[in-house]
Amino acid sequence: MIITVAAFKGGVGKSVTALHVATYLQAKADTLLVDGDLNRSALDWSNRGSLPFKVASEDDGITLAALYEHIVIDTPTKPSFKELKSIACGCDLVIVPTTPDAIALAATMQMVELLDKLKANYRILLTIVPPSPNKSGKEVKLALKNAKLPIFKAVIKRLAVFQRAALEGVPVNAVNDPYAQVAWRCYADVGKEILS
Repeated sequence: MIITVAAFKGGVGKSVTALHVATYLQAKADTLLVDGDLNRSALDWSNRGSLPFKVASEDDGITLAALYEHIVIDTPTKPSFKELKSIACGCDLVIVPTTPDAIALAATMQMVELLDKLKANYRILLTIVPPSPNKSGKEVKLALKNAKLPIFKAVIKRLAVFQRAALEGVPVNAVNDPYAQVAWRCYADVGKEILS
């Protein structure tokens, strides 16, 4: 299975999502994370600590791909139409992470419009969702459902433990923190939806 994580806006949890989806898939079969992000976030993350899967640059990913059952690709922010076309046509699922705010949603809707034109298989993932009593996550999820857009049931909560995981260079489920398992459950639920 090839999964691409793509967004037209930075700061929506794209690299965090790619890394944790790869962590989930690695528990099922050998998984490769290809870091195509210009910031090299996943490679930086892996260099700080230890990840349970292989992380490679785009160039290395091409030669390594045949060795892995699952491939997760972290893309640059705001890929061009040509890049988006090759992303969409070359994978089984495009995950489009978005935060529940107007600017991120506007960028997401631009990407969705292009993915629909390409007849791509994609699903929107709400990320960095603020805790109650803030209702923005529920409101945006309902609006996306009402617009009949494909959306994950799972949402990724806004939790500081994700930043701690990045600092330690490990997935969130390897952090010694009371919120680590809450954070991990968010992505485990996403993984279950992908494989169901």
